[in-house]
Amino acid sequence: MVDRISEPAREYTAADMMICAMARLIQNKETVFHGVSSHMPMFALLLAKSMHAPEAVYLNIPGGVDPDVIKIKEYTSAGSELCEDAQAMFPLQDVFDLSMRGGLDVAFLSGIQFDVNGNVNASVIGDYKRPKVRMPGGAGSAVLIPTAKRAIIWRTKHDARTFVEKVDFVTTRGNIDKIVTPLCVFRFREGKLELDTVHPTTTFENVQENTAFPLSRNAVGVTPAPTVDEIAILNRIDPQRIREIEFVK
Repeated sequence: MVDRISEPAREYTAADMMICAMARLIQNKETVFHGVSSHMPMFALLLAKSMHAPEAVYLNIPGGVDPDVIKIKEYTSAGSELCEDAQAMFPLQDVFDLSMRGGLDVAFLSGIQFDVNGNVNASVIGDYKRPKVRMPGGAGSAVLIPTAKRAIIWRTKHDARTFVEKVDFVTTRGNIDKIVTPLCVFRFREGKLELDTVHPTTTFENVQENTAFPLSRNAVGVTPAPTVDEIAILNRIDPQRIREIEFVK
């Protein structure tokens, strides 16, 4: 295990910043799950296990428990490769059961719209019966966000159409702990989404400009920059920099 307290890295990307911020939210011995198309949370979990949370338990869609992901040449966040060299098998239906019984500590999930009341929309943009855009829907998020002890949301797009005053449709809501974006980290407290920390690469004003509901400066901190050690380990985990794929336009 590596102590994550080291000097800040001089160079890092938005993906590096988000992954390091997510990794620090994982505590040792927690049971952690991520959904499909979740490279960044996968790397965050592997980073946490390499540093401060070596006994965290990694669950995924295909059912491999704590697979040796570093051996995989073509990284996938939901393929059968995650069952190879796994410590055990734990099928997806059992993950839902575990969560509903209160045994899933963290679920990394996402969505398309989020509002100040903590509602998540992954269903439609516009009127439900005649939408401008119809999206995949809640799938596992509709079950896991309300039932996991902590839902950590990541979203690589942060603008006023994503963080809205009121979502167009409530797909799910529940135990949201934090939302990590390229600009900041939100926390959910006393029934409202509020600003927790602003990344060192931006400002409060920029976050507010890209958020449709008003934010308070009270008790807002600065997200610690990725450290030299974190970046070194992250580069070992993901030498192909697949973590950048969600930022490719």
